[in-house]
Amino acid sequence: MNKSELIDQIHESSGLSKTDAESALNAFIEVVQNTVTAGDKVTLPGFGVFAPKSTSARTARNPRTGEAIQVPAGKSAKFSVGAKFKAQVSGS
Repeated sequence: MNKSELIDQIHESSGLSKTDAESALNAFIEVVQNTVTAGDKVTLPGFGVFAPKSTSARTARNPRTGEAIQVPAGKSAKFSVGAKFKAQVSGS
């Protein structure tokens, strides 16, 4: 499912117009991105948690040459699936 299909599903499920459904989805995405970028997490009980993740600097190997390279520390986003959502997907 892509973004436009998701907007269509939100429109059908909620009764919102497609424009309002798109605005709501865009607002949700923006709030999650801004919150995680600021270092906080977004918890949606039963669905999951969006959280920032820090990676430490490390030494890795170039698989082609075998040369050791330094990978700097970095930040990324992580999504952890909630128990209710996980159970629903697995059919339990």
